[in-house]
This record gives sequence, structure tokens and C-alpha cells, in this order.
Amino acid sequence: MNKKIIEVNDLRISFKTQQGILKAIRGINFDLYKGETLAIVGESGSGKSVTTRAIMGLLAGNAIHEGGTIMFENQDLMMIEEEQFHKIRGSKISMIFQDPMSSLNPISRVGNQITEALVLKLKMPKVKAKQRAIELMREVGIPEPEKRYSQYPFQFSGGMRQRIVIAIALANDADVLICDEPTTALDVTIQAQILELINRVKKERNLSVIFITHDLGVVANIADRVAVMYAGKIVEYGLVDEIFYNPKHPYTWALLSSMPSLDTPNEKLEAIPGTPPNLVETSDNPLKGDLFAPRNKYATQIDLEEEPPYFKVSDTHYAATWLLHPNAPKVEPPLAVKMIAKSRTGGKSNEKKK
Repeated sequence: MNKKIIEVNDLRISFKTQQGILKAIRGINFDLYKGETLAIVGESGSGKSVTTRAIMGLLAGNAIHEGGTIMFENQDLMMIEEEQFHKIRGSKISMIFQDPMSSLNPISRVGNQITEALVLKLKMPKVKAKQRAIELMREVGIPEPEKRYSQYPFQFSGGMRQRIVIAIALANDADVLICDEPTTALDVTIQAQILELINRVKKERNLSVIFITHDLGVVANIADRVAVMYAGKIVEYGLVDEIFYNPKHPYTWALLSSMPSLDTPNEKLEAIPGTPPNLVETSDNPLKGDLFAPRNKYATQIDLEEEPPYFKVSDTHYAATWLLHPNAPKVEPPLAVKMIAKSRTGGKSNEKKK
């Protein structure tokens, strides 16, 4: 087993709002190991970005840390001061955001924005920092980096701007790279190129990557493990093959069924009915039971009353669903999920991993 880099234990984060206390993260646990990619998948509002911003120390001022820890290098990131975070953020843990134009200064040359990271964090002389910045631009696939060093963000395409953001994130040789939906604003061709770039850099540098996305299809070829989030909880957690080819939670089934595929049996893709729950806890909205139950056609009475624990599927695979209880009614996953499993086994029935 590789070295454990980040360990998240029972993390609970809420936000003060005009409507009340919003329970954004409701007790999550996961580990990140050296050299692996952990994908965190879920709909908007599931808590993915709040989780990564907690790791980066970038939570909003109305955030409330209600419990839990984020352990990194023998210190709890939820308890350290901003001065300590300044030494970690960008140097040991870097982040790539969804929209590169929100990350880049529009009136500063892109080369200067890369060298700034080198000068401020590594105290590198400006001449050497420029040379290193050009090397980084070449590493991430920017053509003619010597020429483009002096250009502004608006002179780059969306894909090229994202490459510049990646170069900035890599500048200080961080151990952890957090990618918060870095391909959402890009067309599919450029999206594939950026995913390939992130995967290549991860392997070359032995980086640990946390990849945030709402699309399970995006992580199929880059993730080692997957955490599926819903309503501030991780509802299923396992190796990428376990999540794709032997999923157990109805929400994971729903996400997989909504993925377009050449093998999709029907022209119309499945949609998840309803909307994500309101996470503001009040007497009228007590947040009890399995919060996916109102959208889950497999839900039983206990789903409405009691939150399910994690049931062990294998040593590396867990799911929080009452369907795994020994007394639960036996249900079959949707046809689209079965088709994915068949594609993996060459048409044979998928066997549960021991």
C-alpha cells in the first residue's frame, strides 16, 4: 500500500444562511494515497467543492466547522492558522479550478503569473523563474512558449488557458493536485486532451490527485478510486472498476444510467427524477433517513426513517444503502448498468468481487 497523504475523518461543515444552518458536509471519510487519483463524483450541491475548499483552507466566512479532521503531514488542516496554510497552499497542495479565466489575472501576462508563483513560494531569482516558467509551459503543451510567455490570457483559447492554470499549479512541485471540474467549460476534444495531460503529469511526478466532477464518464480512464457524493455524504466508495462494473447504491445506478454510451439500449437517456434535497435543517426539514429516498424508486419505509450505515461489499468497496441489508428485498440494477457490466465481462454476468 502506498503512503497515505491525506486522511479525512468524519468531516462536518455547515454554513450560516438567512434560511438557517445549511449542512453542506455531513460526516465524510476518505483517504488519499501517494500517486493515486481519487475522483469525487456527484451532482451540483452534493458537497464536492466544499470538501476540496476545506482541504485548501478556502472556505467562505460563513462556514462552520462542526467536527472532524483533515490530516496532512501530521497536522489537522481544519485547526491551523492562515499563516501556516500559506506555506501549504500552492506549495504542497495546489488546485485547478473550473474556469481558467476566473483563476488568471486578465491584465497580467501569463508568463508573469507563472513566475510569480516561483518567486513568491520558492524565492527563485526572476531570471531563473522565467526560464522555469517557459519549461513548464512547454511541459503542459503550450506551443512556442518563449513567444507566448508575454501574451495575455485573452490571447489563448479555453483549453490553452487551462494549460496555463495547470502550469501554475505545478510550478512549486506540490504533492497533491486538486482538480475542481477542470474540463467542464471545454468541448469534448479539448476535454480529452486536458484529462490526458493531467494523467500524464500525475504519472511523471507521482502526484496524488483529487478529481472533482459531476460526470462519472470523465473519470473512467483516470481514476484509481471513486467516492460518490450525495447531499453532503459519500454514499458509495470503491475502486474505479467496482463503481463502474459492480455498483451497489441506487444513486450510483442513476448516474451510470444517465451516461451516454454506444451500448445504450434506448435512445432516451435516463434522468434522475426530482431535485437534490434542501440541506437547511429545520423542524420542518429534519434531514432524517436516506436523503436520496424521495428520488429513489427502490426506496422502502426504512429509507425514509433511518440513515443507512456503510455495508461492506469488498475490502475496498462500501455503500450506504439499505438494499445491502440481509433482510432487504432483492432488486436488480437498471438495464443500462447491467449493459456496462456486460461490456466489462464480455457478455458474461458480473460477479461480485470477493
